[in-house]
Amino acid sequence: GDPGDPDTQIGPINNAKQYNHVKSMVERALKDGARLVGEQADPIPNKPGYYVNPTVLAGTNELNCAQEEIFGPVLGIFHVADFASAVELINAHEFGNGVSCFTSDGGVARAFARTIKVGMVGINVPIPVPMAWHSFGGWKRSLFGDHHAYGEEGLRFYSRYKSVMQRWPDSIAKGPEFSMPT
Repeated sequence: GDPGDPDTQIGPINNAKQYNHVKSMVERALKDGARLVGEQADPIPNKPGYYVNPTVLAGTNELNCAQEEIFGPVLGIFHVADFASAVELINAHEFGNGVSCFTSDGGVARAFARTIKVGMVGINVPIPVPMAWHSFGGWKRSLFGDHHAYGEEGLRFYSRYKSVMQRWPDSIAKGPEFSMPT
């Protein structure tokens, strides 16, 4: 929707290059057998601007939308036979940005989070985006740069620490006073 409208939840893609990437990923996935989930509008509306509707694609791991990072309002969902197959599929992938697991079993959720090799894990949430005070980002080829951009790691990366020990005794007006702790 209109980025100037306060009721807009998802605005347009911010540039032509990324819009064309997302558009081609969706079109190719649909051509290769992915199916749209839900009763949504056309993923790529015919209107001016870089708009892509929120899109959920179901299919197999062989689809391009499962093998490449999209970075648009597109979510791919894939069913697997069992827990071990899910872990194997995720860990074998060259990217490790984020993944979600839906379960009512706390033991499965903990095992999932512990054994998969990705930077952001969602349990019963569709998109594993952490709060601003957490470091975030992928692992493997999903991480861009040397550090995660948010949270403590981002603060450390862009800061220089300085330790300052101070004491303000009443005698400061009389001149400097030096002492060593014993």
